[in-house]
Amino acid sequence: MAPPGDSDSSGKKSVVVTALDGVINVNALFTIAIFVGLSLASPGQRSLNSKESCQPGILTVKQLVIFEVLSFSFFLFSSLVAQAIKLSLNLLSSEELAHGFSVVVNEKILKAGMLMTAISSVMGCLFLMISMLNVIEIKTGMLFCGAKSTIISVTFLIVLVVSGLLVYISAAWYAFTHARVHFHRQRTGL
Repeated sequence: MAPPGDSDSSGKKSVVVTALDGVINVNALFTIAIFVGLSLASPGQRSLNSKESCQPGILTVKQLVIFEVLSFSFFLFSSLVAQAIKLSLNLLSSEELAHGFSVVVNEKILKAGMLMTAISSVMGCLFLMISMLNVIEIKTGMLFCGAKSTIISVTFLIVLVVSGLLVYISAAWYAFTHARVHFHRQRTGL
């Protein structure tokens, strides 16, 4: 027979694990975008803009690679931390360990790990956005040339990504400051 607080703690664990799964899946999708961007990082790329002065230089291609690698690094770090937390929660709450053991998850460590995951995801998104600015310049011409297609693309990219990040940061901040997560399983006996 399960202890009284056991179903509540497994429900909380399930919510945390589901949230971590979501972070890992989104990071994987963003990683695919990174490799698409890296496929455009070859010297001599010509944009659709016909003016020679609007063609991207080698500096734009180098910046694309740098920001893509930074973005990939943050997404990978975020996913690895999320996976480590998820693995720990699943191992600590496994049925094999339930008999005769008391499992206490340190709330501060859990929140610190979740915070590292969230911050790394935000940083990865920012660097991915910057790298996408380079992709736009490679495809439609340099921003300083004032091509309508470049300006519209950059404007929508910045407005939508920053808006999405503000919503994500607000939700994460609310969760960190208002949520109380306690996983405590009483000793069940032998």
